[in-house]
Amino acid sequence: MTALLFLDDAYLTEADGTVTGHTDDGGVILDRSLFYPTGGGQPGDSGRLAWDVGQIAIATARKGQGGAVVLVPEDPAALPPVGTSLRQIIDWPRRYAHMRVHTALHLMSVVIPLPVTGGAISAEKGRLDFNMPDAPEDKDALADAVNALIARDLPVTQEWITDAELAANPGLVKTMSVAPPSGAGRVRLIGIGQGDDQVDLQPCGGTHVARSSEIGRIRLGKIEKKGRRNRRVTLHLE
Repeated sequence: MTALLFLDDAYLTEADGTVTGHTDDGGVILDRSLFYPTGGGQPGDSGRLAWDVGQIAIATARKGQGGAVVLVPEDPAALPPVGTSLRQIIDWPRRYAHMRVHTALHLMSVVIPLPVTGGAISAEKGRLDFNMPDAPEDKDALADAVNALIARDLPVTQEWITDAELAANPGLVKTMSVAPPSGAGRVRLIGIGQGDDQVDLQPCGGTHVARSSEIGRIRLGKIEKKGRRNRRVTLHLE
């Protein structure tokens, strides 16, 4: 199992690591990963690995067997041998953009309090699919509401509950298409705001900004009909 450094500190841009294995398709597994692996609609991180006698560019990261994070090189290359100590460096501007978009999508799910049927994140925009039979009457009002929450500079925090506690509180789960990250005995919750000012609390394994104001202003793109009851709402960073 790979230790997930990004869960404890999403702002960490470099870290040491040791190669513990290779995959048959040329991936690298470390004992601890700074790289977020693709999941929950958030892309895997890119960056590079550097060691005494070489370096390789990493295109993305994915989940492997037994809780491993697999780092996928951009091009076929000589991999650092098992046991190599190295430095891992992520593409920070890209990661930070994912953090801003991801947190903005959580706020959009507050403004549009409907079940979420899908979602995706990129460095410039993100989208959520909602179980929304009828289109909203005022798209600009929705964007204004999200921007108002962003401007409140709300703290973004994490806490952990047990799988049993999540099962006893199904209302915490907003997504219909992606199961919350459970099965390891505990589940990570992301909260936005604290105490009486908390506006959102939901299971999430992704990376987020520390305060809502870091998102900056957003605008909403077109709202697309996707099936009889689903509508896709796209959010853009400005």
